[in-house]
Amino acid sequence: MSDENKLAALPALAIPLRQPQVSAPASLVLRFAGRLKRTLGEHFGLTNFGVNIVQLSPGAISSLRHAHSSQDEFVYVVQGEPTLVTEDGEILLRHGMCVGFKASLGNAHQLVNRTNKEVIFLEVGDRTVPDEVAYPDDDLSVSVDASGKVYFRHKDGTRYEEFE
Repeated sequence: MSDENKLAALPALAIPLRQPQVSAPASLVLRFAGRLKRTLGEHFGLTNFGVNIVQLSPGAISSLRHAHSSQDEFVYVVQGEPTLVTEDGEILLRHGMCVGFKASLGNAHQLVNRTNKEVIFLEVGDRTVPDEVAYPDDDLSVSVDASGKVYFRHKDGTRYEEFE
């Protein structure tokens, strides 16, 4: 096996941080303070699904509350006690717990760290396109076309200027 094809196992938290950390309209970026994301799947060249390890400082959120039309998501709690916020209410998750979000059900979700300790979780999602992402609490709608191009829009359908 050539050197470029050799597998290299390493600690997940040693993989470089995603750059940029957040892909969102500038008016929403500050809401992600305290969240660090590492794209493990991309580091290993995976293309069919994404795998991320996410660290949340106290008070941080995983994402804006959202639901996908086409992409399934799965979360496994590695450390800490995040609160899962969904249309059904809130659930305190603990180390070793997991939850999945089937696409197209419309149950918007996010994790919030309401504790004074760091939370770490693994998130896995497929990359099915096209995909529509709804954000019921924010003036945001995201579309991913069949080629993977991402479009950020206000709920009235107009595009965010910085993404034109």
